[in-house]
Amino acid sequence: MDISLSASDLVAEAWFQNMPAEGSDLIMSARAELITAEGPYFRGIDADASLPRCMTGRPLSSTSTGGPHIVNLTGGRGWPLHTFMRRHADPQIIVTEAFWA
Repeated sequence: MDISLSASDLVAEAWFQNMPAEGSDLIMSARAELITAEGPYFRGIDADASLPRCMTGRPLSSTSTGGPHIVNLTGGRGWPLHTFMRRHADPQIIVTEAFWA
């Protein structure tokens, strides 16, 4: 199977590869936490208990808890925005934006 990346995918990959190690390490850690979360679709009250101290997760909009979510890293210094795609066995997590300052 041939999987080709779009131009925007290539730009995003290059941007991520050039991100400072501290930021990319935290974003990859947040991704790992999301993938292994016991209930990744629900991230409400006390849902951050399993996240490391430097990460907090929440829906991007309180009125759309099934929509995009954000994980704030080190008090808002960076974040990945992500959505969950429901699948039968396990969720698919799509990161739509990552930022580090």
